Amino acid sequence: MRIGIWEILLIIVLVLILFGGAKLAGVGKSLGRGIKEFKEEIHSDEEKAPAVHEEAVKAGEGNAEESAADNTETEKKANEE
Repeated sequence: MRIGIWEILLIIVLVLILFGGAKLAGVGKSLGRGIKEFKEEIHSDEEKAPAVHEEAVKAGEGNAEESAADNTETEKKANEE
């Protein structure tokens, strides 16, 4: 069973009647803002990861993963204080 164009239009009209245009615009704006913040966090995490790895290599650590985990724990403790 497929949904046709008339069913989609009916659903859109019902949603507009129930929630109103202003609330739907606000929901869309909030959703867009949330997606933007999510993308920014992903990109900031990607930028931090290579820097942590480079610090571990400069420090002469044999296992960079352990060093990165230690740095993360240290940052968490510093943020808590």
